[in-house]
Amino acid sequence: MDDSERVLALDWLRGLGVLIMLQGHLFNSLARSDLHNDAVYVLSQFAGGMPAPIFLFLVGATLAFRLDRADRGGISSFGRLNSALRRAGYLAAIAFAFRLQLWVFAWGNPWKEIFRVDILNCMALGVAVLSPAALLAPTKRITWCAAAGLGIAAAAPLISAMNWSGVPWLIRNYLIPNKEFFTFFPDAAYIAFGVSFGALLRVGEPAHDSIMQWGACLGLALVVTAHYFSNLPFSIYANSDFWLNSPGLILIRFGIVLVLAAAGYVWTAKQAPENLAFMRRLGTNSLLIYWVHVELVYGRWLWFAKGRLTIGQCAVGSLVLIAAMYGLATLNLPTRVKRQLHRVWPAVAVPETT
Repeated sequence: MDDSERVLALDWLRGLGVLIMLQGHLFNSLARSDLHNDAVYVLSQFAGGMPAPIFLFLVGATLAFRLDRADRGGISSFGRLNSALRRAGYLAAIAFAFRLQLWVFAWGNPWKEIFRVDILNCMALGVAVLSPAALLAPTKRITWCAAAGLGIAAAAPLISAMNWSGVPWLIRNYLIPNKEFFTFFPDAAYIAFGVSFGALLRVGEPAHDSIMQWGACLGLALVVTAHYFSNLPFSIYANSDFWLNSPGLILIRFGIVLVLAAAGYVWTAKQAPENLAFMRRLGTNSLLIYWVHVELVYGRWLWFAKGRLTIGQCAVGSLVLIAAMYGLATLNLPTRVKRQLHRVWPAVAVPETT
C-alpha cells in the first residue's frame, strides 16, 4: 500500500497498539510475581488486552483496502479471491516462520510449539475464511462482513460447549476458544469487523469525517450496551465465560477500537504525514517489531531480569524497549527487503506489511 492510499488514522492506531503491546509484554515477562496485584501492573495488563483486537481489526481493514484496489483495477472477482487467498498464505508462512524461529532459539521446547496458534495464525485463518468477501460488491462487503463478525462472536460459547474429543489437537487449537491461543472463535470476529470498516472507508471516502464520528458513537454505544447485557444475571447461553468466549467482551473491545480509530482520525486530520513520524514508523513496522520484541522479552536474552524487576524498573525498561524498537523501525528493513525482491523478481507482487 503506497502512501497515497494509506489512512493516517489507522497507521496511528497501529502505532498505538505497538506502544501498548511493548509495555504490556515487558511487564508480563519481567515484573516480580508478588507485584502482579499492584495497581500499575493490573492496569498495564488490562490495557495489554487491546493490541490483539487492534491488530486483528487492522488486518481486516488492510484486506478491504487490498480488495478495493483490485476493484478499481478492474480485476475479476476470482482474481480478487486469489489475491485474498495469497494474502492468507503469506500470513500463514510468516506465522510458521515466526514459531519455528522461536522454537529453535528456545533450545529444547516441545516440537508442538512450532504449531502454536499465535495471533499471526489467527490472522491467516481469518483472512482465508473471509476471502469469499472478494466475490461481493464493495457495498455488500460492509454488511456481510459485519454480520460475519457478529456471527463468529455469537457462536463462540456454542463452539466451547461442543464435544471436540475426536478432533485432532491442532484443529481444536485453531477453533475452540482458549485463553492460551488466538482462536478463530471468537478472535476472527475482529478481522471481519475490520473488513467491514475498511470497505466502508473506501466506499464512503469523501465522508471520512462523518464515518469516524458515527464510528465513535457506535463504539461508545457498543461498550455501554455490551457491558450492560454481560452483567445481567441470566444469559441465552447455557455456559459462557466473559474472558474466554463472551460476545460481550468482543463487542466491548470492538467498540473501544472504533473510538480509538476516531481519536486517531482527530489527532491526524490536520497534520502532515511527516509530523507523525514516530507513531507511523512504529505502525508501519509493527510486524518486525512484534517478531523481534517477542524473542527479546520472552526469549533467553533477558534471563537475568525475568520475574525480578520492580514496577519502576519495568516502567523504565518499557521506555528503553520502545526506544530500541523505534530505532529498529528507522532502519526500514521491510521496505529494503521488498525493493531487493522486486529487483530480483520484478514481476512478483510482494504483500504489504501486516
